[in-house]
Amino acid sequence: MSDPTRTSQSTRHATGPAGAAARTPAAAVAPMIRRPLTAAFRALIAAAALTGLLLAAGGAAPAALLTRFTVQANLVAALVFACSAHRAWTGRRALSPRLTGALLPFLFLPALLHYAFPAADSTAFALPHATSPTATQALSHQLLYAATPLAALADWLLLTAPRGFRPACAWQWPAYPLLFLGFTFAFPAAAGAPSPGAALALTIGLAGLLLPLIVIGIDQVRPAPSLRRNRISPTGIGPLK
Repeated sequence: MSDPTRTSQSTRHATGPAGAAARTPAAAVAPMIRRPLTAAFRALIAAAALTGLLLAAGGAAPAALLTRFTVQANLVAALVFACSAHRAWTGRRALSPRLTGALLPFLFLPALLHYAFPAADSTAFALPHATSPTATQALSHQLLYAATPLAALADWLLLTAPRGFRPACAWQWPAYPLLFLGFTFAFPAAAGAPSPGAALALTIGLAGLLLPLIVIGIDQVRPAPSLRRNRISPTGIGPLK
């Protein structure tokens, strides 16, 4: 398959404006396509994550919150989706799938632990545990553990093209969750929560390793969403549409 960033032997030695145009990569002259609905949806995801963080900050010290994996993942999600919304609105090139794809296991890991393993709520992977949470704290939990991960999942399945994740991401994405798990063992006081037990730590480690594999496997077989296309056939030689 030809590489659009490379030029053939016949155009490599061409001179003048025609030669310069022939040597220009196709990606450099590709038209910018604005996606306002996608931008609005991604802005809502960023707003949901930021709202959940602000509500959680009302019941705990900000310094203690920043040591929690849930808060770190949603803070990164707010920044990444805000940037993605801006790029979709202006028609610029999308962010790297290596970055946007990492958000999926990062967001779903604490959500999975919260709903499937209640004992994990006492670890640094969850928000500070409250025996009788207020309505504000309950709403914060719903935004950070349910709304933001599910919205990120919908954005991936419905608004992005498939097969953008590379197999190398399978060992790159789990690096930070595993390092964070080791940090909670080495410095439990700095993490602001007791170290998880051996069984729970093994569960967290396995979940951190399996979630990227599941995401990459689904990305390789899922169908392409019906994204907006140009009026001229984007690939190959064909009639005008």
